[in-house]
Amino acid sequence: MLSRLRDWAKAITRDVHALYLAARDSRVPWYAKLLAGCVAAYALSPIDLVPDFIPVLGYLDDLILVPLGIVLVVWLVPPTIMAEHRAAAEVARDKPYSTNGAVAIVAIWAGMCVLFCWLTYRSLGI
Repeated sequence: MLSRLRDWAKAITRDVHALYLAARDSRVPWYAKLLAGCVAAYALSPIDLVPDFIPVLGYLDDLILVPLGIVLVVWLVPPTIMAEHRAAAEVARDKPYSTNGAVAIVAIWAGMCVLFCWLTYRSLGI
């Protein structure tokens, strides 16, 4: 049971990376690219729709939304292209992680936080 769960988690990780690659592929339709980018960003983002500290619901959103998003994107992306990106994601698993990607995600979230604070400040008229 534990090994099946571990294999499922590895497949989810591989598929999230494959979705990221599919979102950047010119052969993928624009709507599939958009959804693939959103699912990959949600899965890789440290900020969740429902925070993880909320009992049960915090992890339930990750266990439901990410796999459903992956299934939907896999359905939209042509099978040969998805197989190609899954193979590339499997090869990339052995390579070191990208610090540039982590910095980009943190910068995007920090920018969104600054924008939110600025808009809140303007709307309150403080």
